[in-house]
Amino acid sequence: MNAYAVTVRLLGACALMGFAASASAQQDYPNKAIRYIVPYTPGGSTSWTSRLIGQRFNEAWGQPVIIDNRPGASTMIGVEAAVRSKPDGYTLVYAGSALASNHVLLKTPYDARKDLVLIATLSMFENLLAVHPSLPVRSVKDLVALAKARPGALNYASSSYGGASHLSSVLLNNVAGIDTQAINYKGGGPAVIDAVSGQVQFIMGGPINLLPHVRSGRLRAIAVTGDKRVKSLPGVPSFAEAGYPAVSLPTWTGLAAPAGTPAPIVEKISAEVAKLAAMPETLDKLEAEGYVPYYNNPAQAAKLLNADIAKFARIIKEGNIKVE
Repeated sequence: MNAYAVTVRLLGACALMGFAASASAQQDYPNKAIRYIVPYTPGGSTSWTSRLIGQRFNEAWGQPVIIDNRPGASTMIGVEAAVRSKPDGYTLVYAGSALASNHVLLKTPYDARKDLVLIATLSMFENLLAVHPSLPVRSVKDLVALAKARPGALNYASSSYGGASHLSSVLLNNVAGIDTQAINYKGGGPAVIDAVSGQVQFIMGGPINLLPHVRSGRLRAIAVTGDKRVKSLPGVPSFAEAGYPAVSLPTWTGLAAPAGTPAPIVEKISAEVAKLAAMPETLDKLEAEGYVPYYNNPAQAAKLLNADIAKFARIIKEGNIKVE
């Protein structure tokens, strides 16, 4: 056997060994802790749903899930950290509607459609509109009338620039023909603090962030976007009931991984999220906080992202929101 043939055989053997090692690693997944990057500050709705997923993975696989909060730059800091991580299934990132709005609105250092693989969605919610009690407003009609009487004078808190809480308010501006101003924060927690203190007049946010303050009287709930009331606030009308059916911007939550993460690992994680979403106790937990289960597999989640990109592009254009 000549030297060339020996070299070819050795290379082939090494390739087979590498493939076998890779296949074994995928079958053994996970065999160590998983890092779950959440690109928001702790304390908001993202923390709650992330812990729900982390707890399920820990119970199913016996490995810890470490929540790594990386807020800032409208979620881009955390997402970029995930994109630059090794695609081995041991770095996951919180994925949600902000991926779509940032794709349209910001110059992201990554392409959400190419540099990430969407694994699954778990839940969905519509945003709750709440005002500070000092504001003489008890309905959407009242808020619209006040905003028209004082154009540009009312401001609202949003959890991030271009996020769903921001664009829900932009959508209200577009549909109702009013001019209110955004004050953007690095997460739902800080946004709610300023809404409760009266630093801003109103807020559109996830029900989980606002419910405790509504129940304590520190905020007044006015309406929930979409056409249905939420079970946790049965007395609060939907925007459709209030005469604005077009004010609907469902916000989904889930998780993604760096592009190149092996398909068997992606499918294994997605299947576990599907089990979590189907559990009756998950439904109870989600509904108590204003969510509903909303599972999408990787292909469905990718389609959802593309649809949201088109939808947010329209809202941003109609609202004359600056693209940065």
